Amino acid sequence: MNRQRRLLATALLSAALLVAGCSNGDSNKTGSTSSGSKVVKIGFITKFPVDFYDTMVDAAKAWDKSEPGAEVVFAQGSSGTDDEGEIAAIQSMVSQGVKAIAITPTSPNVKDALQQAVDKGIKVVLVDNDIPDWSGKSAVVATDNLAGGKLAGQWLAQNMTAGGKIAILQGVLGNPSLQARVDGMVEALGDAATVVAKSPTDCDQTKGLNAAQDILTAHPDITAVYGACGPPITGALQAIKSAGKEGKLLVVGFDASPDELTAIKGGTESASVAQFPDKMGTLGAKTAFDAAMGKTVDAKIDTGTEMVTKDNVDQFK
Repeated sequence: MNRQRRLLATALLSAALLVAGCSNGDSNKTGSTSSGSKVVKIGFITKFPVDFYDTMVDAAKAWDKSEPGAEVVFAQGSSGTDDEGEIAAIQSMVSQGVKAIAITPTSPNVKDALQQAVDKGIKVVLVDNDIPDWSGKSAVVATDNLAGGKLAGQWLAQNMTAGGKIAILQGVLGNPSLQARVDGMVEALGDAATVVAKSPTDCDQTKGLNAAQDILTAHPDITAVYGACGPPITGALQAIKSAGKEGKLLVVGFDASPDELTAIKGGTESASVAQFPDKMGTLGAKTAFDAAMGKTVDAKIDTGTEMVTKDNVDQFK
């Protein structure tokens, strides 16, 4: 029995550390506020550590500090496909007694864990990515990814030469939001260019590099590359430079990450669709808190998109 108790204690400690190791909520906001109302604990889960999600988390932390009635605890996966990590974080937050969870879901595979949370009375707000066929969510706080894809397609159609050929670096296959970025671009591009290759990248920089190398070898006559997320485009820029084609191709990304902004300013990347992760962080945390408090929240909250080029890159951080 002593051995079993030790094993149980170890398991419980490991579950607690999963979130505690990457939680940065305001530990002073526990119990009640100065007005006597109870502090509501909410969880905030992001996919993996990159600039986009770091910005989102920083904004959620800033909102947390400004809202005395909330205590936000944080967790993060290890990659854009880390379903298991997110599921473990969801379960850990449920055990911590959160009243709402804001999450950037890695895929629909986390739906069952989220539904289990909802069944316990916990509100769930999806941030950045939707799970379209799941009705348990209270709200979606995200970019209109189809509209963002169309923005990219329109820009490419206006800037590509007649008869151009384009390659697409997809994100995570099966992810509805990332697929919408591709569908929107292709729809708006129309017959202005021919799509000659599509490669999944899992939104990973190294996979983007490898995919771009393969595409450049198979299709040396391409005139443009479009990426559904930021890291693969950063990888593709490396492949394009190694192939001696830097500055000779139109390269359009989606995220306007700091690396992309640097590349746009330097002339190696043509443009990128900017999202606003700070808005997602602030509105994601606030919407989760409002839902936990029983307030009516909008089912869809669009955080906006904008095309970034060399002409306006200095306006973006």
